[in-house]
Amino acid sequence: MIIINRIIRHLGRENYSVDSSLSKSDISKIAWSKFICLVRGVFLKPWLHSSKGFLFVGKGCKFRFCNKISIGRTVTFGDYVEINALSREGVSIGNDVSILKNTIIECTGVIRNLGEGILIGNNVGIAQNCFIQVRGKVVIGNYVIFGPNVSIFSENHNFNNPDMSISMQGESRKGVTIEDGVWIGTRSVILDGVTIGKNSIVAAGSVVTKNVPPNTIYGGVPAKLLKTRNKSD
Repeated sequence: MIIINRIIRHLGRENYSVDSSLSKSDISKIAWSKFICLVRGVFLKPWLHSSKGFLFVGKGCKFRFCNKISIGRTVTFGDYVEINALSREGVSIGNDVSILKNTIIECTGVIRNLGEGILIGNNVGIAQNCFIQVRGKVVIGNYVIFGPNVSIFSENHNFNNPDMSISMQGESRKGVTIEDGVWIGTRSVILDGVTIGKNSIVAAGSVVTKNVPPNTIYGGVPAKLLKTRNKSD
């Protein structure tokens, strides 16, 4: 167990320890699964723009325009993750990032107007079934946590002319920024033009349409201030 913890910390997971209740059989199964993911990562790495360290890739993952993907050290993609990196600035993922099962990062929907790109910082955890639409630029800071089924949309359709089809009126793109230390609860939706301030929390099931100040808790549809975070909380 001590050796396993040392290996994990060497990979960049500081203050991380394996649960002592795990049996040797459990650890062996987990280690074998990680080894298979590492082998997949070895085959993917040459196709990427850059990859600095260990890369773990689950089964059924799909990566398009790999030459536009840059990855830091110790990055994990869960099963069936999809990334379409076609965009002006590509996809940049930092160190010690986990993107779990069925998550989709879609940088471009139509080639008449490419998406801007996405920047994901260090020590970010994106849970299962998240969807990140990258039309305007999306920036995700360090130590950010996404619950399952979170969605981000960085584009809006224009609809000012009621006599014209919305699909003919074009789009607006402001982008989305999620600053360091943010926790976004499960099934939350973040809309275009929103900045979520440092160390704030978005409650589960919220729809965020306006900026969230730092050190606050927002929730609801649309999301409103629930509480300001204090050191005593």
